[in-house]
Parts: sequence; C-alpha cells; structure tokens
Amino acid sequence: MSSDLHLDSGEVALLTDLYELTMAASYLEHGFNDPACFSLSVRRLPPRRGYLVAAGTERFFEAVEQLRFDAAALEYLDSLKLFKPDFLDYLGRFRFTGSIRAIPEGTIFFAEEPILEIDAPLIEAQLLETLAINQVGVATMIASKAARSYSAAQGRRLIEFGLRRAQGADAGLVAARSSYLAGFNGTANVLAGKRYGIPVYGTMAHSYVMAHERERDAFADFATSFPKLSTLLVDTYDTVKGTENAAQVALELKQSGVELQGVRLDSGDLADLSKRVRKALDMRGLAQTSIFASGNLDEYAIAELVRGKAPIDAFGVGTAMVVSADAPSLDMTYKLVEYKGRPRVKTSRNKVTLPGRKQVFRAWNRAGVPYLDLIGVIEESPSTVAREFKPTPDKITELMVARMREGRRIEPNPTLAQARETFLEGFARLPPPLKALERPEAYKVRYTAALNAMQVSEKLKVAERQR
Repeated sequence: MSSDLHLDSGEVALLTDLYELTMAASYLEHGFNDPACFSLSVRRLPPRRGYLVAAGTERFFEAVEQLRFDAAALEYLDSLKLFKPDFLDYLGRFRFTGSIRAIPEGTIFFAEEPILEIDAPLIEAQLLETLAINQVGVATMIASKAARSYSAAQGRRLIEFGLRRAQGADAGLVAARSSYLAGFNGTANVLAGKRYGIPVYGTMAHSYVMAHERERDAFADFATSFPKLSTLLVDTYDTVKGTENAAQVALELKQSGVELQGVRLDSGDLADLSKRVRKALDMRGLAQTSIFASGNLDEYAIAELVRGKAPIDAFGVGTAMVVSADAPSLDMTYKLVEYKGRPRVKTSRNKVTLPGRKQVFRAWNRAGVPYLDLIGVIEESPSTVAREFKPTPDKITELMVARMREGRRIEPNPTLAQARETFLEGFARLPPPLKALERPEAYKVRYTAALNAMQVSEKLKVAERQR
C-alpha cells in the first residue's frame, strides 16, 4: 500500500475544484465547446515587490501532457451522483489537444502581463484552471522571494534549507526548484537533487554534536567521515570555543591533506559572531575556511549582514523563503479572454480583465536595459508596436513563446539550468531601483493602442450581455 505522500498519475486530474467539473459537464450538455482562450496573470504585485520571476510552467506542461481520468477517478466521480454518463464518458476519453504560449521560466515579468495563455476547446481549457494556478502560482511566488535573497547576498552563496518547514511535500520540491532557478546554489532537499539535478548540500545538526561526549570528537568524527562536506556546526554550546575546537580539528586534518570546508553559525548575533569566528580562524592559518550562516534568515537579514560587512561566505535560507513569509500569496487569475473567435472581458469592480489573446513586448535601450513593456493583441508584432515606445527602443522582444501544440510540448524542452541562466541574465539587466527590498520603483507596463481599443469595445458590449 502506497503512503499518503504518493500521488497516482490518474489522481492529478482530480486535483481540481468541483466547480471546474460541474461547469465542464454543463458546457458539454448544452453544446458549449468551441475554441476558447484563457489567460493566466497576476493582477497586482505583492507589497514590497518590484518584479516577479516566472516559474512552475514546465511542471505544469508536463502534468497537462499526461492528464488522464483513469478508472478509479471516474468511479469516484460517479459515486458523487452529480454527473451524467455522457460526461463521464467524455472524461474517460479526455486528452488535452490545445496549444499554450508562455513566458519562459526565469523571465522577469510584471503585474497584468500574461504568464501563459491556453488555446483549446472550452472544456479542455476550463479543466486546467486550478492546476495552472496551483502549480505556477506557488512556484512563481517562491522564485520571486528567492530572487530577493539572491539580490541581497551580492554574490555570496545561497543554499535552500526549507523542506522541513515547507507546507507539504510537493511544496518542498517546488521551493528547491524555484530557488535554484532564481540564483540559489543548491538545496538540502535530497529528492529535489535527484529529481531536478540540483546540487545538494548538508552539514550536521546539533544532535550530532550533543550525541558525543566531547565537541571536538564530534567534529573529528564527522570530518573524517565526510571530508568533502566538512562544514562544522560550532554553536551548540559556546560559539567561539566551538570555533577553537573546529580549528584544532582542522589543523590536525591538514596534516593528512584534508581541508576543513567551513564552520556554520546557526544562532546568536551573526554579525558579531562571524567577525569573531573569522578572526579566530585566520589567527590559526585557516583563511580559506568559509563561514556559513543560517537561522531564520531572509533577504532583509541577509542585506543587513552584508551592509555590516559580516565576513559570511554563504547563507542557508529556509522557512521565510519557502512560505514567502512577507507575501505568502499571489493575486493570480485565470480568465476567459476569447470564445468562438470573439474577445471576452470581465468588468467586476477592481477585477477588470484584459480581453483577447495577447503578446507582451519589451523595449530595451542601447545599454541592454529594459525600460517599458507593452501588452498588445496577438496580431501585433515588434514592428507594428515600435512607434508606441517612447523613447525609441534599441530592441523589442516578444516575451510569450509557443510551448505546447496539439497537446504536446514543443521540443526541445528547456532545462532547469537554462531557466536559471534566463533568470541570471535578465536579473543582471534589471534596473537597480526595481530590486530595492523596501520601496522598489514601479516598472512601466502599458497597453498598446489596439488592446486599449479592444477593451473599450468589449466594455460597451457588456450591457448587451446583461439584458
């Protein structure tokens, strides 16, 4: 019998809200299954965010490609006594046959810009809503949080430490993948290492030191067992004394050709302790031994340590990042924007949507810095929108690219390493004011004239639809 952590492939189709299925059943019964387009976007940026990092789309595409309602899923739905046989027969034959365009993972994007758009028969596209928001929303939220630590660390190494406090097993995997995509160097999550090829790192826990009668013996035993992972936790008792014990072990190991990799600080005044530890190590000729810090760190704490010139070489970041503690949700929406070849718009107060299939155009200046995005309609191109940019851009790029066609991913599939490179390159070009942790500058995003005209036209039609 499998554990409750296990998720059968046939169960993924049931990872949805009931109303997705009831709407789909009603669509089928009343003959609504013409071509449709749904758009996934974020209405507004969370507080203190100047940008977002696209993540989670490749996991979503993989799930969509394999999405099936197996016999067990159909049996359960039948047991609810809600659905007619014709609809259950339809689900038994369900395969996604549509197309998806998306912003590549690792791309910096902003509010209102579509992350992905799904073109498919109405029922197929409707049934993907919950899965899309679930997979892309959490991954994007965590990648965006991780990017802030990456910015604050200013080149120092970062390791994701959050599995034990992630909000579920899958959330722990998402956190490891998203943080690596957004500039982290590795993870402590072994399964994430296996599944995604992320470098794995680990040191020791306080229990290891406490299980020994003498702290120095604990250090010697561990370094002997794992010389390549010999970062010793020195704050189980007194941190400075612990550093002295670690240094003594390091000098003994050095005689046999083994170099102590580092020492780890997990509590206390990290700014002060790191300076005292650095001094203690340097006095003993251990200038190459690094200092690794962890313990309730986030981008704000890292930035403060960096500003204070704390001699810390690497940071372990856990809870605050994997739950995105200061902004634990995204205002993500999945809305119908076209049906039967005609645009659709929602006009609810504070929840107005952008109609039609769209493209995002990004303008770059001669220095290779982005300065304005235009959201336009799908028929537009860089050449047709060029005149709407002021000043005239040196280059215009289209952010959304085709990723699925006729229900299959378009090969070659981007790797996690490629997504990471996309992020690193794009983040390096992002203007510094947008990266500020407290009051980031707002990046300019506007609509093209054609999209504005479409929105006005569709709003005028709303009254007719409410007759």
